[in-house]
Amino acid sequence: MPELIAIPYTLVEDQTRDSGTITRLPLTIGRLPENDIVLAHPYVSRRHAEIVRDGSTYYIVDSDSRHGTFWNGQRVSGRKALHTGDTLAFGTPDGPLLHFGVSDATSTSTIREIIEQLPSVGSSSTALEKLRWFFEAARKFTGDGSIEQILAALLETTLQLTQVERGYVFLRDQEQEWKLAMGRNSNGEQLFSDATVSHGAIREALKTAKEFIVTDTLSAERQTESIVAQHIRSVICIPLRSLRRTPRGDENEILGLLYLDSRLKPGVLSKVDNDLLRAIATDAAALIENTQLVLAEEHARHYREELNIAARIQTNIMTARLPSLSFATVAARSVPCREIGGDFFLAVGTDSSLSVAVADIAGKGISAAILACTMQGMIYAQLISGQPLDTIAAAVNRYICEKDIGRYATMSILRLHSSGRLEYINCGHIPPFLCSGTSASRLSEANLPVGMIENTQFQAEETTLNPGSRILVVTDGVTEAHPGDGDFFGEDRVARAALGCSGLDEIFAEVEQHCRSNENDDDCTILEVRFTG
Repeated sequence: MPELIAIPYTLVEDQTRDSGTITRLPLTIGRLPENDIVLAHPYVSRRHAEIVRDGSTYYIVDSDSRHGTFWNGQRVSGRKALHTGDTLAFGTPDGPLLHFGVSDATSTSTIREIIEQLPSVGSSSTALEKLRWFFEAARKFTGDGSIEQILAALLETTLQLTQVERGYVFLRDQEQEWKLAMGRNSNGEQLFSDATVSHGAIREALKTAKEFIVTDTLSAERQTESIVAQHIRSVICIPLRSLRRTPRGDENEILGLLYLDSRLKPGVLSKVDNDLLRAIATDAAALIENTQLVLAEEHARHYREELNIAARIQTNIMTARLPSLSFATVAARSVPCREIGGDFFLAVGTDSSLSVAVADIAGKGISAAILACTMQGMIYAQLISGQPLDTIAAAVNRYICEKDIGRYATMSILRLHSSGRLEYINCGHIPPFLCSGTSASRLSEANLPVGMIENTQFQAEETTLNPGSRILVVTDGVTEAHPGDGDFFGEDRVARAALGCSGLDEIFAEVEQHCRSNENDDDCTILEVRFTG
């Protein structure tokens, strides 16, 4: 077996960054303290994954974890080969991160490594000046900085080296379109328009992923129409390459493009100039990528904080104690998904009636959780005061529409009287299931969801329950649960589970068994009312 080489890595968890080296194999990762890398994250399994080597290639292997291991954003099935710059996430794509083959100490070392590879510059004053310039450029590219600071340093140093008139950097926007990120002239003044650059040269450099350098367009064969049209004498286009691999396995993804040109005089680039220019572009690309990773991690941290807030709101609005009445019992349970949604349930009991509600707010996150909290308070207050169900639905609908919240909700509200008379109203929700004996039917009469159309008319319905009958209300997180292949649990399976299971735990067990280890896309909420008579 090849000799084990210490491989560096950077571990990012919450707000901390740690560097380490892989000096033993397999390298185990998980929640248990005996793992080589211990991750205290709720979605990380006890024995989550491991890094192994086969021949000279390193692999990440998922150890049948519940929530998965992600390689460059793609969930690992079996094992994946690892290369320098690959990013591993554990539990969720934005969970704890491990940057393989990269340590914090190497993030700005590109220039120093390339110094040793540059050809001899001799002892001439010009060569010594360029070497002195190189060390000054290296100083500007060390330490932390924003994307804007990195781009400004890149343009300043490359304009100084090449002695051209203008420089631009192009980066991709959120829609993956190439946009001008920054422009400067040789006097340091900002340039806000790229209308007079050679877009033909830019397109060729991006298409071929190679440098496009023409130092004298009048004598060069390599010209584009835009070079001629814009009277450009020299042009340099250098792709800014990633050191990481994409989820497709492509190497050297292009992060951006450095464009330099001059319209007054041709340029002169020696071999040393080319090496220096390439070194600066390489180091700038590494810094841009690292900064983008830090920003992505910061965004993920804020997103996790938002989910934690939403989870606390959701936990607080769930009824802590469900009423127990002489003529009926009620049970309810909600299992949140990875992205907190807006499910809630509530139950209100009096001596002669039991009222319950189940609702599902469209969307996820804090805004959905806040609307769920508001709706629950409105419905609870009106159920306590004995308002008719259609009046309650109309009031909730009016509130959401008038506030222009931009969301809607589905809900079912039921009121069971001690006599067995059942009032119910369904507003765009999955129909409640009525189980009596060996048969299950749906209370299918429905209205529009609340919050969609102002002044909607709502209508409640009635039926009568026999002693021993049960009502089951679920949210679409239950019916749309699937194992990853689109085979939804569906309403028919809910009906069969309602008849065959003795309680909510068994129903949830059937849903979990159907999904296998696939993560639910939505909250799963089930409420059951039993009429004992």
